[in-house]
Amino acid sequence: MDNSVAQGRLKGRKPVAVIDIGSNSVRLVVYEGLVRSPTVLFNEKILCGLGKGVAKTGCLEPESVEMALRTLRRFHAICEQIGVSAIHTLATAAARESKNGPAFIEDAEKILQNRVKVLTGKEEATYSAYGIISTFHHPDGIAGDLGGGSLELVDIHETKVGDDGITLPLGGLRLQDMSDNNLSEATKIARKYLKNSEILSKNKGRNFYAVGGTWRNLAKLHIAVKRYPLPVMHAYEVEASDMDSFLHRVTKGEIEQLKNISAISKNRRQLLSYGATVLTEVLRCLAPKKVIFSGAGVREGFMFSQLTQKVQSEDPLIAACQEMATLRARSPAQAYDLIGFTKNAFEVFGVEENEEQRRYREAACLLADIGWRFHPDYRGDQSANQVAFGPYPGITHRGRVYVALSVFYRNEGLFVDEDAPAIIKLANKEMIERARFLGGLMRVANLFSASTAGILPDLIWKSQEKKIVLTIPKRHADLIAERPLGRLQQLAKITNKELSYLVV
Repeated sequence: MDNSVAQGRLKGRKPVAVIDIGSNSVRLVVYEGLVRSPTVLFNEKILCGLGKGVAKTGCLEPESVEMALRTLRRFHAICEQIGVSAIHTLATAAARESKNGPAFIEDAEKILQNRVKVLTGKEEATYSAYGIISTFHHPDGIAGDLGGGSLELVDIHETKVGDDGITLPLGGLRLQDMSDNNLSEATKIARKYLKNSEILSKNKGRNFYAVGGTWRNLAKLHIAVKRYPLPVMHAYEVEASDMDSFLHRVTKGEIEQLKNISAISKNRRQLLSYGATVLTEVLRCLAPKKVIFSGAGVREGFMFSQLTQKVQSEDPLIAACQEMATLRARSPAQAYDLIGFTKNAFEVFGVEENEEQRRYREAACLLADIGWRFHPDYRGDQSANQVAFGPYPGITHRGRVYVALSVFYRNEGLFVDEDAPAIIKLANKEMIERARFLGGLMRVANLFSASTAGILPDLIWKSQEKKIVLTIPKRHADLIAERPLGRLQQLAKITNKELSYLVV
């Protein structure tokens, strides 16, 4: 075996790096390649605080500049070590608005031996919107990206970005400076800017997509406080009324007394109250039904902007699941066979699907076998966890639960709810039974095909009088035996339908 070859990497991918010089942090993200659902190969951030003091002095502080340049030297060395094919460096509000910003950018370009793109407020808003579009399925609402120096607001409808995006001087570090560390004053400043924002007043009632590190940490804290069983921040949804009461607790300034505050790093805690203040005022002006948190923003949006229109139009969830099947399934081709096999079954059994449910069924088929290397005693739980907590874009939390439970039932059995992962608490009865049905179909398929390609397209579900028949060609008749027939009977039990097979 050649240990020098990375078996867990997709062949032909050339790593691409994005360096984000923000007002609070400087971050390097190296992606495996420029694709629809890029996988992170390396990720590191340093809280340099470049935006600290800019609101008062108009300049970047020397200590922050020194730390940022030192960080960029390390990042450049890492990129050379990894062998990235391209480095894209983006700089935002602090570098854009400070008097000594141009000198800092010049030094940064010398270190990186590459151009640094200083984003305008409009570009920052647009890339943030692309970040949402690239990682949500048909998003619709107002996106807000809270950085250290500014807040960008932009309208998103499916794949379209509104032309009325704005940038406001309400970043966490800037607001802290402008208010002299006074939360009451910070509230007045945020309210003054946001109450006059037409993009909020004209879009009342639409969902709000929250982007940026401070807001991500608010979501992380909310998840911890609520003991929510699926601690995945991306696409985490909170009713606006619930969020408002939580934010009130945060803005009281008693951060350290909050239960589960240990979930947030100490370096991030100082800005939580300011982020909560801005979000409170956004909710006041927009009155959204939900707040939806995003793990993707400017960096992901920039990557998305580099894709061809054809690749941009791909479904991000299916693209990510296809990659995982290629890397982890015994037979990726069989996963595609399974999609057709289950589609035929859903139609014949009379189980209707909307577009979202269809996507999730296909995702489950692609991920059904990714845990095959685990011991059978733990395979169901471990496979479900890989699905529930995996880096899959374009899927809601409810979708994660449905797909994970389907894969759990496929690997563990259909009558083991007492052993199901904790996320089953987030599923209603209809979702559980749909997942059980899909898992049952995949269990039938697994034994007839031995998880290899080429068999399932020949097995056709048909409705005959009052029963449902699985037709099997004569050339596959030797596959019929007690175990696969037992799986058919299990499926009959959970569907309350008479099932049989017919050799044709």
